[in-house]
Amino acid sequence: MYFGKWISTSGMLVGLSLLLGGCASVSQTSTPTIIDQLMADPALNGATVSLMVRDARSGSTLYQHNPRTCLIPASNLKLLTTAAAMDVLGPQYRFSTQLLSNGTQQGERLSGNLYLKGLGDPTTQFADYQALAAQLAGQGVRQIQGDLVFDDSFFDAERLGVDWAQDDESTYYGAQISALTVSPNSDFDAGTLLVTAKAPAVVGQPVSVLVSPSTDYVQLDNRAVSGPGNNFGITRQHGTNLLQLTGALAPGKQSRQWVSVWEPTQLVANLFEQALAQQGIQVLGRRVIGGASPAAAKVVAEHQSAPLQELITPLLKLSNNNMSEALLKAMGRKTSNAGTAQAGVAAVADFMQRQGLAPTTLSQVDGSGLSRRNLVSSQGLTDLLLATARQPWFDAWYNALPIAGNPDRMTGGSLRYRLSGTPAQNNLHAKTGSMAGVSSLSGYISDAQGRRLVFSMISNNYLSSAAPIRALENRVALALAHWHD
Repeated sequence: MYFGKWISTSGMLVGLSLLLGGCASVSQTSTPTIIDQLMADPALNGATVSLMVRDARSGSTLYQHNPRTCLIPASNLKLLTTAAAMDVLGPQYRFSTQLLSNGTQQGERLSGNLYLKGLGDPTTQFADYQALAAQLAGQGVRQIQGDLVFDDSFFDAERLGVDWAQDDESTYYGAQISALTVSPNSDFDAGTLLVTAKAPAVVGQPVSVLVSPSTDYVQLDNRAVSGPGNNFGITRQHGTNLLQLTGALAPGKQSRQWVSVWEPTQLVANLFEQALAQQGIQVLGRRVIGGASPAAAKVVAEHQSAPLQELITPLLKLSNNNMSEALLKAMGRKTSNAGTAQAGVAAVADFMQRQGLAPTTLSQVDGSGLSRRNLVSSQGLTDLLLATARQPWFDAWYNALPIAGNPDRMTGGSLRYRLSGTPAQNNLHAKTGSMAGVSSLSGYISDAQGRRLVFSMISNNYLSSAAPIRALENRVALALAHWHD
């Protein structure tokens, strides 16, 4: 989930008008010819592009450029993960977090262990854990005479995806995956904390720091000061929860950053113990991380997420990596009783086969697209886009895609600043993807005659900045909106 810089519309419109040669020559230059010219842009020198355009109703190919060349899709892989999840888990699927006990209650005492069991919910916030503690207190419990066990066994212990970059580890989009996690916000950036720094008016003085939700699970090494330079930054030292704040923040300014933690389960333990204490509940036993809940344990309180058909909106609009990984492992748990990425990938492959798609045309190792081992072609993604359009849940999935030029954050998503004031505005529904040297855009757009098109454009190994590549993607989208043979 990394968006980088946004591109202004004016430059794209100028570029497209030059390619079209002005309004008078629109009828003289076919859209395939225009796209051919776009594919010859110097920004793509040395790069590889896979591009395919098809009629959404018939599936017929309207344009292709290296359509079967498999490239790194970045977050365009989320199209596959979410579509498979809607099929495998179902639109009404809800994640759950449970409090269980194998003991008995005698007055205010609960004899036996108390288990907090995570079933993979990436949307659980501190308030939800407080509500679980309040449910327990509402039953009259004030003392736990056993251990407090934090059960994250629904997923495996692999916290990061295959070949995720080391320098992504402290970022919100590279957060660790756990079946028992916490999100600091309604964007559901699970496994992270919100760190707010504010620079005092006096230059040279240290910045003030606030961590939310409040916890002593992380430690601060605050070397950041108020001053010029605009080079303030936060990193987390590998293998620890030491947050290092460095650089300068302009006087009076504030910075808000989401920083991942090492071992989210233990952050949940810290926060849930706070929640119990707030309810006046005392735990006499030990804190146990990673223990499994006994089969005979009974649920004493539960929190459920919103249904999947609602969760895919923040996931796709904001390109949420951790939610994608949770869905992948949840699919593996449902189909193979194994909460692993490998089992999830197998579940996705089964979904593809049921849709008449060939899993052998794809290499998938995670759910979010953060790994560079993922490979797919534009033909593979357009095959997927055509197949999803036949599903009973398609409308919810289609509406969850970012919508070009719509300024509302939970409507336009990662496309809200692109293609405003053009025929693609509120027309293009598509997923973006971005990594160093990788950009992708795949989705649906209607042409001037109202015909819906599906397309996918994946660019790899370009040496320019991302800006001219995104400009090219936008010009391709505009050409499709103006399609003429």
